[in-house]
Amino acid sequence: MNLDRKVLLSTLWIFAVLNYLYADILSLMNPTRLHEFMNGVVGGMTITPVFLFIGGVLMETAIVMVLFSRVLNYKWNRITNIIAGIIHTLAVSASLFVGTAEMFYVFFAIIEIVTTSYIIFLAWTWKENYPKVN
Repeated sequence: MNLDRKVLLSTLWIFAVLNYLYADILSLMNPTRLHEFMNGVVGGMTITPVFLFIGGVLMETAIVMVLFSRVLNYKWNRITNIIAGIIHTLAVSASLFVGTAEMFYVFFAIIEIVTTSYIIFLAWTWKENYPKVN
C-alpha cells in the first residue's frame, strides 16, 4: 500500500491531537488533579492566563499541522513538520517531569512521543521525488 506523504503526515497529526485531547480529558476525571485545576495549581505549576495562552498556541500548532501537511509545498511541508514535531516531542517529554505522572498519562505520552518522532523521521527523510510511503 502506497500512501502519499502529505496524507500520512496529516493523519499522524490528527492521531497525535486526539491523543493529546483524551489524555487531558482523563486528567480531568482524576479527582485529585481536578481539584488542583480548580485551585489553579497543577503539579506545582500555577495556571495563569499566560500559561493557558502558551498551551493554546502549542495545541494550535498541532491542529494547524493537519492542514499544513496537506496544503504546503514540499519544502515548507518538510520544514514545518520537522519543527512542529520537535516542539511537540520535547513538550510532551518535558511534561512527564512535572509533578507525578500517572500511569494513563505515561501511556498516552509514549504514544504521542512515538507519533511525533515518526513525523520528524518522515519529514526528515522525505525526498521530493518519492512522496509515497510503503
